[in-house]
Amino acid sequence: MPTNASLHQRRNAAVPRGVGNAYGIYAQRASNAEITDEEGKRLIDFAGGIAVLNTGHCHPKIVAAVKEQVDKLSHACFQVTPYETYIRLAERLNDLVPISGNTKTIFLTTGAEAVENAVKIARAHTKRAAVIAFSGAFHGRTMLGMALTGKYAPYKVGFGPFPTDIYHVPFPDPALKDNGAASLKALDTLFKADVGPDNVAAIIIEPVQGEGGFNVVPFDFLRALRDICTKHGIVFIVDEIQTGFARTGKMFAIEHAGIEPDLMTMAKSLAGGFPLSAVTGRAEIMDAPAPGGLGGTYAGSPIGCAAANAVLDVMEEEKLVERANVIGKKMIDRLSDMKRRNTFGNRIGDIRGLGAMVACELVKADGSPDADLTKAVTAKAGENGLVLLSCGVNGNVLRFLMPLTAPDAIIDEGFSLLEKTIGQAVEAGAKVA
Repeated sequence: MPTNASLHQRRNAAVPRGVGNAYGIYAQRASNAEITDEEGKRLIDFAGGIAVLNTGHCHPKIVAAVKEQVDKLSHACFQVTPYETYIRLAERLNDLVPISGNTKTIFLTTGAEAVENAVKIARAHTKRAAVIAFSGAFHGRTMLGMALTGKYAPYKVGFGPFPTDIYHVPFPDPALKDNGAASLKALDTLFKADVGPDNVAAIIIEPVQGEGGFNVVPFDFLRALRDICTKHGIVFIVDEIQTGFARTGKMFAIEHAGIEPDLMTMAKSLAGGFPLSAVTGRAEIMDAPAPGGLGGTYAGSPIGCAAANAVLDVMEEEKLVERANVIGKKMIDRLSDMKRRNTFGNRIGDIRGLGAMVACELVKADGSPDADLTKAVTAKAGENGLVLLSCGVNGNVLRFLMPLTAPDAIIDEGFSLLEKTIGQAVEAGAKVA
């Protein structure tokens, strides 16, 4: 039987170092919010495949739908001989998204593809080139995705030059408590100094930044962006790749702000672990590219579409939107209690989130970001049987993305492991110091 160590040795010989691994722990099987590694060790999953598994690992209904689809049709290429499951899923997303009027959907394979195609569609519709994104943003690892991403290391190091006509505006700083006024001023300066609004095809933003640190965009700022885009004929793209499908306590995070985007990009939990992404938007914008201008060999695969249709059924039947709010409150309560009770409480900084998209910062005694402690906590968590991810522009944010189907007992057990882990990491750091 292979061990984690032997597999990691094989991995290092066969796979380039540019593909990073959070852990040298090799998953063999999983169910709901638990993973079993190659050595039979059980782990509680607080990562969810990076927000992919809102419906949990191997949900029986999704597994059954995929098995049924594989027996019928595994691939045909939608551009050659289309199929009903694609159409049905498009119809369902068209009805689900918070966009009034006629909407249309295209399916792709990855989140980066969805972003690339949203920009293509916006440019075709507006006949403009420029796109504006935000500092701290993450929009994918393709060349355009990297250009839009507002974090240099590790995503952009050594990969330039990047596509042109991409501009960045500072993300609203929560410390300013100005609801994004400083960012709006920076956007106005950008319009005057670098690119006129009549040359901007799209503004793209995550309603809650993922890799950037689970920073919630002020709702007033989102409303102001919507007004600016409407005034200047700019396509407003909302990136719901990590925030979508019940994670934030709404089906889509933009619903919290009560506004409508023009286009939405979706992926991750759309298909419960199968590679599928989507762009949904206003029909008149979606129809701008000419026939043949959009597509992809594997885009909207029958298997992915079957899984996604089952995902939508599960979300409705198990009321996962409501469940996300319950889980989110439980997480914030546990983190706040942990901060209050423990001697290491001063090392837990800001606790924030929307629904079940929750994070906390780890800080030094003086309140400054502590990336070293964060690395130590995530590493030690794996040893203790907890799969945990970090994020943030300063590398000091712990993010929690357990499946929304996780039972309370598993969530409680995971947070007990987290509390133990932080204590161990702080103590070890103190001994080293």
